Amino acid sequence: MAEQARPGPLNISKASVVSSTDASLATAMESPTNRSQEPNSPDSYHTVHQTNWTEEENVKTNPSDLIVSDASFRPETLTTAKACSLGYPTENTFEDQSTASSFSSDDLEKGMAPVLIQNQLGANEIEKSDMESTVRDRGHHTTNPSYSSNWRISVPPKDIPHLPKKRERRIWRGLRHNFVTVYQRLFAICFVGNMVALVVLLVKNRHSKPWGPDRGNVATAAATNVLAAFLIRQENVINTLYAICCATPWWFPLRFRRMVAKLYHFGGVHSGCAVSATSWFILFTALITKDYASGDYDEPGVMAVTYILLALFLSICIFAVPKFRIVSHNVFEAVHRFAGWISVGLFWVLVLLISNANAKMPGADSLGMTVVKSAVFWILLVITFFTILPWLRLRKVEAFPEVLSNHATRIHFKYMKIGPILGIRISDNPLKEWHAFASIPAPDGQSFSLIVSDAGDWTRKQIRQPSHAYWVRGIPITGVLRMSIIFRRVVIVTTGSGIGPVLSMLVSHPLPCRLLWSTPNPEKTYGDNIMESVCKADPDAMIINTRASGRPDMVALAYHLYVQSNAEAVFCISNPNLTRKIVYGMESRGIPAYGPIWDS
Repeated sequence: MAEQARPGPLNISKASVVSSTDASLATAMESPTNRSQEPNSPDSYHTVHQTNWTEEENVKTNPSDLIVSDASFRPETLTTAKACSLGYPTENTFEDQSTASSFSSDDLEKGMAPVLIQNQLGANEIEKSDMESTVRDRGHHTTNPSYSSNWRISVPPKDIPHLPKKRERRIWRGLRHNFVTVYQRLFAICFVGNMVALVVLLVKNRHSKPWGPDRGNVATAAATNVLAAFLIRQENVINTLYAICCATPWWFPLRFRRMVAKLYHFGGVHSGCAVSATSWFILFTALITKDYASGDYDEPGVMAVTYILLALFLSICIFAVPKFRIVSHNVFEAVHRFAGWISVGLFWVLVLLISNANAKMPGADSLGMTVVKSAVFWILLVITFFTILPWLRLRKVEAFPEVLSNHATRIHFKYMKIGPILGIRISDNPLKEWHAFASIPAPDGQSFSLIVSDAGDWTRKQIRQPSHAYWVRGIPITGVLRMSIIFRRVVIVTTGSGIGPVLSMLVSHPLPCRLLWSTPNPEKTYGDNIMESVCKADPDAMIINTRASGRPDMVALAYHLYVQSNAEAVFCISNPNLTRKIVYGMESRGIPAYGPIWDS
C-alpha cells in the first residue's frame, strides 16, 4: 500500500529561508505552552497530529499555527530521523525539486528544519488554504486531512442524537424481533400447514382397513416437501425470486416494500418443508412397520431401506439445528451434502422396490407402468435434476490473488462477466467445503474480484498461501443487499470484509445511500484501491478506524445517519452478533432494517 504523502515542499532558496520571520519562530519556541511540555510528550505530539478535532476546531484552527507552536521543533531536539518520522520535509525531500535546497544535514540538525516548515506552511497562503480545505465538515461528522487520497478516516461525532425509546412492551418486542421473525413465521406456515393436513388425513382414514391413510399418498407428501426444500435453495429459483421482488417500484407504500425486502428469510421455507418431509416419512415408516408386523406386507428390503432413509432424514434435521450448525459448520455441511445425496439415491431404490412389490399383485400393471404412474417417480426426477445441475457446472478456474495485508487478500477472476450484488462459492476441495463470497465487478465489466478476510482456518490459509486456481460450481446467487434498490435512500452499515458485498452493490449499481464502515486500520488492511472505491461509492462515507478511536456505538451511528440522510431503511453486512444488534436496534424503534441471517 502506498505511504501517505507528506506535504509537498516549496522550491525555496537559502536566502528566502534566512529572510523568514525568525522572530515569530523564536517567540513560538519560548512560549509558556511549549516550555511546559516535554518535546516528545503525547500532548505535544497530539497538538500537530490531532485525529479527533471538533467542529469548531475545524473552522478556527490554523494549520501553520499548529506547526509553529509545537515544542517538538526545538533545534536542540529535532533530528533528521525525527523529522522524517513525523512526516515533515527534510533535505532529501528537496533533492527531487527543480531548485535544489542548499541545506545540509548539519543545517537541519542545527534547527533549519523548523524554519523550512514554517516557510512552507506559513509563508505561502495558497498552501494554507489547500490544507484548510481538506479539514472540513462532511455530513456533520469530523474527518481527518489526507494528502494522498480522497478518502477520510472519520471520528465518531460527539453530537449524535439520542436514540428514541423502543416501541411496544419488552416481552412482545423480544418475541416479535427475536423469536417470531419472518424466518420463524415462514417455518411455522410450512410446518403447521403440513401437520394440519397430516392430522386431517389420519382422521379421515381412522376406520379404513388396513388402518391409516394410503401409503402411496403419504410417500407422495414426503417427496413433495423434499422437492420444495430443494427448489427454494436452487440458484435459478433464488435469482428469479429476487428479480421479481426487486421490481417493486418506489411509489408502492413503504409498509409493503419493507415486507417484500424480507425475501432473504426464505430459509424458513427450506427448513419448514424439510422438517415436514421428515414428519410425513415418520408416518410412512410407522404404517409400513405395522403392515410388516401384521404379515400383510412381507417385504424386508422395503423395511431396511425405509429405516435407513429415516435415519438419514433425522440426521440432516439434527445437524441443521442452529447450535450444532454454528459449533461444527464443516460437519453440518458434510452431513447435509452426503446424507442428502444418499437419501435421493435410496428414495429411488425405495420407489423401485415398492413398485416391484405392487406389480406382483394379481391384476397389477407391469413394473414399468407402475413406476411411471407413481407421483413420487416424477417428483424424484425433478429433485435429481436440480441436485445434479450445479455439479454439471463444476470447473476449476484461474485466480489472480492480490494480498492486501496479513488480514485480507483480494482474489481476481477473469473467467466470466458477473452482474451486481451476486455471490459465488469457491473451494480448493469441492467435496469437502465451499465458501461463499460477494463479487465486486471490475470497471471494465469483463472480470470481478472478491475479498477474503481472516475469519477461520480456510480463509487464513488463502491469505498466507493464496492459490492461483479455485473450484467453482453453479451460477452466482443474488445477495441480501439487492433488496436495497426498492428504497429511495438507505444507510449501509458494515464492518471488516463486509465492505466486499457493499462495494459489489455500490460500484455496479449506485444508489443514494450513506455508508458506515468500521474496521481496524482500513487503509493498511485493505489498501488504497479499496479505500478509493469506497470513496467513489459514497464521498461522505463514515470510515472509522477502530484501532485509533475504539469500537463506536454502531446502533447510535446508524440511527444518526438514518435521520441525517432521511433514509427509508438500514442494511447491515457484518458478523452475526452485530447484524442482529443493528437490525433489532432499528426495528424495535420502527425503522426498517435488514441483514443476513444464519440461514439466508
